Amino acid sequence: MHDIIVLKCGGSTVDQLSDHFFANICKLKQAGLKPIIVHGGGPAIKQLLDKLNIEGDFVDGLRKTTEQVMDVVEMTLSGKVNQALVRKLNDAGIKSIGLSGSDGQLLEAEAIDFERYGYVGNITNVNTELLIQLLDMDIMPVIAPVALNAEGTRFNVNADTAAAAVAKSLDAKQLVFVTDVPGILHEEKLLETVTQEQIEALIQSGVVHGGMIPKVRAALDSLSGTLEEVMIVDGNQSALATDKSLVGTVIKKTVEVI
Repeated sequence: MHDIIVLKCGGSTVDQLSDHFFANICKLKQAGLKPIIVHGGGPAIKQLLDKLNIEGDFVDGLRKTTEQVMDVVEMTLSGKVNQALVRKLNDAGIKSIGLSGSDGQLLEAEAIDFERYGYVGNITNVNTELLIQLLDMDIMPVIAPVALNAEGTRFNVNADTAAAAVAKSLDAKQLVFVTDVPGILHEEKLLETVTQEQIEALIQSGVVHGGMIPKVRAALDSLSGTLEEVMIVDGNQSALATDKSLVGTVIKKTVEVI
């Protein structure tokens, strides 16, 4: 199903998504595309951890996840953030359903490095059949990146890598990282297209830094098969219009030779 488009909404952008964003989802559907949302929830998780006086340290950019932290992660992602997004989509006339990796064995994972990160996992399998069935019923899946291993243990999964795994497993047409920035900026100018080699140079030079690094790495990892490009866009701009005037940074594996 090459008409699938996977949208990853960052935790910092979920609360700020405007009516314009949801109107753009409607446009995608009208154009015959089948959108799926994978979302994060970092700020909401931090807020609840602080409220409960639970320490949640970061190691290598990943939230070290103890069992206590995992309870908060699941409560926040699968509960508060997921259902808020589903309500907004349904209010906009987009039939949607909230899911976590626990539902129908949607996302399976294994620990990245338990000693170092705790219950932080990488996706090993996606139940594509379940997602396709929902899309065929014109129901849009909204996925919280909490996954299970074979023994039923819960894992916190980085939303960027979860979205990339979903897009790759479904042979999606496109993966779009919805952020609060217009794309990759260099000297205050938007880079419209970048390749793998250019990304590495931009990371080394510090142009791509902080939270943008896992985004571009996940983007590069997901490029295979029918998924030829990944886009980083500002969710509240007209970036999800389906014509040629997309606004954002397109990441490609190689430069096209004309």
